[in-house]
Amino acid sequence: MALLALSATFSISLMLLIKPDASDAQNKQTIDMNNLSAAKVGTQQRIEELKATMLTSWEEEANIKGLASVAPPRFQGATIKSGNLSKGKKVIALTFDDGPWPETTSQVLDILKANNIKGTFFVVGQNVKNYPNLAKRVVAEGHSIGNHTWHHWYHYMNPQAATYEVDHTTNLIYQTTGVKTNLFRPPGGIMHNGVAAYARSRKYAIIMWSSDSLDYSRPTVPNLVNNVFRNAEPGGIVLLHDGGGNRSQTVKALPEIISRFRQQGYSFVTIPELLTMEDKEQRLIPHSAPSTVTRGNY
Repeated sequence: MALLALSATFSISLMLLIKPDASDAQNKQTIDMNNLSAAKVGTQQRIEELKATMLTSWEEEANIKGLASVAPPRFQGATIKSGNLSKGKKVIALTFDDGPWPETTSQVLDILKANNIKGTFFVVGQNVKNYPNLAKRVVAEGHSIGNHTWHHWYHYMNPQAATYEVDHTTNLIYQTTGVKTNLFRPPGGIMHNGVAAYARSRKYAIIMWSSDSLDYSRPTVPNLVNNVFRNAEPGGIVLLHDGGGNRSQTVKALPEIISRFRQQGYSFVTIPELLTMEDKEQRLIPHSAPSTVTRGNY
């Protein structure tokens, strides 16, 4: 009997040693749950940061390759006349309006290709419809593409007409080339006929220019070149035309324009590349104001 009692006492003692106190177990479970919740939050944050980093990296890589025609978010809805870059960065963006156009667009593309330069083409919707293969070539050769309305009208447009001019062109660019763009240039630089306001409301970056070749007036080649360099500066945007009429003077002047920029130490960028460069610099400036991207009285 004594042996049995001793055995029972030993078993009870062993159970007390093995089984933790109930309150300790509850506390431990609460701590574990809190740790688990914190770990989940931390993991989710890391996942979101990784996704954001991957997306930014993909966008930047696409812009560098000229495969994207998208302005960074800080520029969406802003009016851009030139890139605001730190001193010493001598880059220039060549832009071409009113195409695609028979012969001339191909000639411009040939010159850019021979010089290993990427440009930005602001296309007219009805020209994309008429010459889809030229629009495809623009994108296939790594250039950026932007919206220049469907008809290239200057007159006032009501909201319905403005919507058609912008949306129909962007949709056709995508259907034809596979590229979605949020770059917009109003015909003639006109900002008050309804179409630019609609584009801004749809978060397009309104791309103007800082250097006008005036090639639409068909100046002599020397005068055209001088027009380009009169206001040329680092971060500048040059307005040229590959379509909309006889652009033979532009084609003749383009090699000299390229040569002179290179002699002055410039390199060439697309509009998305230019804006991405500025965006990176602005991110390094504490509390940088988005309003700095709206420049010019347009």
